[in-house]
Amino acid sequence: MSQLEQKLTDMLTAPVEALGFEMVGVEFLRAGKHSTLRVFIDHPDGISVEHCAEVSRQASAVLDVEDPISVEYNLEVSSPGMDRPLFKEVHYSECLGEVVSLKLRIPMGDRRNFKGKVLACETGNLTLEIDNQTHVLAIANIEKGNLVPSFD
Repeated sequence: MSQLEQKLTDMLTAPVEALGFEMVGVEFLRAGKHSTLRVFIDHPDGISVEHCAEVSRQASAVLDVEDPISVEYNLEVSSPGMDRPLFKEVHYSECLGEVVSLKLRIPMGDRRNFKGKVLACETGNLTLEIDNQTHVLAIANIEKGNLVPSFD
């Protein structure tokens, strides 16, 4: 997570949680005038369009006051979806036995991309099984992680 994404997460977590939702995380995709700030929220009963609109209004108010982003951007609020983005260590620990897809900041060996079953998640490390081999990755080195949907 970039410094800006961490700052945005810190800034938006309390207002999102005050509305009764879990703040899953944020992504900021830079693309000049077409940059996008994605805010992912969740709730045990699911997320509706009305929930997203409610969080969007609250997040917009906070962002207008704090003004942490210096370029034009579009704000998107959504549920994590089936290919749920994974931002925190707790997200990985909730995926035990599931398949995840990861991109590392710094390559491990000659690889940056990994896809495998989560065997363990503890003390900052994630253990994956890939092709009957075990790989231990530092969670702090994960640039982007997503749950791989299973249609079994």
